[in-house]
Amino acid sequence: MTRVLLAFPLQRTLADAMAPLLGARTGRLDWRRFPDGESLITIEQDLHGADIALVASLRNPDELALPLRFAAATAREFGARTVGLIAPYLAYMRQDKRFNPGEAVSAPLFAQFLADSFDWLVTADPHLHRNPRLSELFCIPAHAVTTAPIVAGWIRDNVPNAVLIGPDSESGQWVSDIADRAGVAYQISTKTRRGDRDVEVSLPSIEAARGRTPVIVDDIASSGQTMIETLHHLRQLGLPPAVCIVIHPVFAQDAYAQLLAAGAERVVSTDSIPHPSNAISIAGLLAEGSAELFGNSAPREKL
Repeated sequence: MTRVLLAFPLQRTLADAMAPLLGARTGRLDWRRFPDGESLITIEQDLHGADIALVASLRNPDELALPLRFAAATAREFGARTVGLIAPYLAYMRQDKRFNPGEAVSAPLFAQFLADSFDWLVTADPHLHRNPRLSELFCIPAHAVTTAPIVAGWIRDNVPNAVLIGPDSESGQWVSDIADRAGVAYQISTKTRRGDRDVEVSLPSIEAARGRTPVIVDDIASSGQTMIETLHHLRQLGLPPAVCIVIHPVFAQDAYAQLLAAGAERVVSTDSIPHPSNAISIAGLLAEGSAELFGNSAPREKL
């Protein structure tokens, strides 16, 4: 069985780290953008009978959507037996209900869009709220790896006497998991969001945090406002500067600079999205999560 990883440009380093763990080789995938915004995808042609996995973090899903579909379809044209998707960051999971009249419920729509092109999917810590499992969204085999063990390990190794701070109630379950694995205390803040950049947070108890180094952990930092307001609140309580850990460092516009300006001692992220803050590699987790699905699905019937 031949396994080939075809990585989009920003994920080549990650694919190179995963390939030996999966018994795969990395193949050629080039993405050229024309001045009018159209994309040209070029992949290697020697794929007959091979099982393929595209590696693409969906940081800019609207920009990547058509190139993903072009790459998957072209791999099948060149004889790939199966085509999977390893998406370290999976976009469009937060719009999982109709919050206002007339809105599209994007999560299941995007899941179907991906399922149209791929035989299986692996991702890391997707933002699942009202859909607690990927299987409720995807009609193809879909597996989510959890980063809690390696995040907990990083905290144990790098932050003595830590206390974990979850910025909102949605973070409670997995922040408590990381805290248990790291053997540290934790607190879950309450959050009131009035807009994308208007967020108020408060810590329920100061006593659990006194004398410890606060570590704010969040799954996604987009505008960064939740973490920024948490940093401000901790500073008002007289706590030392916090370490911020982000699973998926989206960091839209100047969010990262604002987070540093708000007084974070250090900002650390996984490499689910390439960023200067990357310090925790999830290559091993993604390879482990992909091993059972890679090449084990039945080929699609040709239309």
